[in-house]
Amino acid sequence: MTYTILGRCAKTGRLGIGIATYSVTVGRYAHSTRSNAGVTVSQANANENNNAIALRLLAQGLGAQAVLEHLKANDAYHSYRQIGVIDRGGSVAAYTGANVRGWAGEVTGENYISTGNGLRGQHVAEAIAEGFLAEPEADLEHRLLMALEYGRDAGGQGNATAHRTERSAALQVSSRHIHPDIDLRVDLHDKAVDELRRVWAVYKQYEGYYADRGRNPRGAIGQEAFIASMKEPRP
Repeated sequence: MTYTILGRCAKTGRLGIGIATYSVTVGRYAHSTRSNAGVTVSQANANENNNAIALRLLAQGLGAQAVLEHLKANDAYHSYRQIGVIDRGGSVAAYTGANVRGWAGEVTGENYISTGNGLRGQHVAEAIAEGFLAEPEADLEHRLLMALEYGRDAGGQGNATAHRTERSAALQVSSRHIHPDIDLRVDLHDKAVDELRRVWAVYKQYEGYYADRGRNPRGAIGQEAFIASMKEPRP
């Protein structure tokens, strides 16, 4: 039971993933963005090697569909997977295997893939896409979070009669660096999507502080002074 949004910002080329699930430690599957390459995911019965292989191929310049076909051709159990790939140009390729359990599928468009399994119906995948598209001028990370929130509010995971809450969630965004701009995760929380939004809101205040410490450690503001300046100070 997992739902995911893969997205690219058409203005900046930034790439990102938002993911939520009833299971724990979903963040381990969200390490799947690379600057100037693409973003990918392997879920349901995930093959954890897929992300690394896909990012390597994307960095070499292969398009999304070619990468997807490579992953399927080299995996005897691909019918048990859900795979999504967006390349550096915004082209998308998505696949849901016939042996993925529960309602499973995807909604795709230029620069995004909404995908999930064990969902309460197709309307959840459609809501995730709606959330991503709702504020097209906003920062990519906000759009990814909105997509998860729309999916949650549309019913999220479960079946026609029962809902299962999100217990882990993660957000990763990459731009021009070899490391992600944003790499956040929540584990073992009764409302993991809500908590991911809260953690992101606090992290955004730290973003410039951390960058200054790397670029100009001699002139960077001290931690005590920075915390005092925060809207919601944290220990």
